[in-house]
Amino acid sequence: MAVQDLTIGKALNLALRTAMEGDDKVLVMGEDVGKLGGVFRITDGLQKDFGEHRVLDTPLAESGIVGTAIGLAMHGFRPVCEIQFDGFIFPAYDQIVSQLAKLHYRSQGKVPMSVVIRVPFGGGIGAVEHHSESPESLFAHVAGLKVVACSNPVDAYWMLQQAIACDDPVLFFEPKRYYHSAALKAPVDTTATPDPLFTSRVVREGTAATLVSYGPSMKVCADAAVAASEEGTQLEVIDLRTLSPLDLAPVFESVRRTGHLVAVSEAPSESSITSEIAARVQQECFYSLEAPVLRVTGFDTPYPPARVEEYFLPDLDRVLHAVDRSLAW
Repeated sequence: MAVQDLTIGKALNLALRTAMEGDDKVLVMGEDVGKLGGVFRITDGLQKDFGEHRVLDTPLAESGIVGTAIGLAMHGFRPVCEIQFDGFIFPAYDQIVSQLAKLHYRSQGKVPMSVVIRVPFGGGIGAVEHHSESPESLFAHVAGLKVVACSNPVDAYWMLQQAIACDDPVLFFEPKRYYHSAALKAPVDTTATPDPLFTSRVVREGTAATLVSYGPSMKVCADAAVAASEEGTQLEVIDLRTLSPLDLAPVFESVRRTGHLVAVSEAPSESSITSEIAARVQQECFYSLEAPVLRVTGFDTPYPPARVEEYFLPDLDRVLHAVDRSLAW
């Protein structure tokens, strides 16, 4: 069927399957991605259908996974690496920043780096240390990398395929707490024409204030907009989708109408995506702003133990409080 009701996890699985069927140079590699189907089951069934030569179970060595992918890309393959949990990506940081991000540029475009690194990110699953992080700002700062984050099944399906087709290295951040959420299940038309990959999108129109976010924080923004509307306040909600390059044109347009902006992210606020949004909106929309740009983020601490993560993550009350503060300025 062209239209299927899918969770984010199922949409990602279907996207990988579709990309592998369309191009035999697409490989999937990572820890437990084969026989087990990944710890979140995103690669479930792929090794059975495509074989061990295209769905590779790797050693527990993230640096080796990415280094191998770089070599494969040099020889024309399009590897898709799975980092099992966000906090496990740091052993691969040297390979990503020193090699993956620079080879295309160093070679004057002669060596494409068609590598996708899938990263389950964010909190909300009650995990132990190193299993819940929001490292996206680190990679968005690195020249030569593309960084995107999906927040719903439709984008999960299309954006992953577009990332695989891209000749630049793409870090693909996925909201792991919503992989199998029935609340976010949605119809995915596999024959539709998708939005371009590196673009943001207005997902709810409004006039009072603008909410901008990405990935797992999009749900809390959507819930905040619904709650605010019940009290007569119409919030415009924008899903960034792309973190590097940032597509802020829809944000500028929205802020010029609403005069208020609240940026939301689970990542710490210091030197972050939300910092960049605030700086650029101030530059472009200074005379339209009726209040300072406000931010609702994780705190500037290491990610806390699971039993207190609910106090760390942006929630409905914190977002609505920021909207109220902005509108009362």
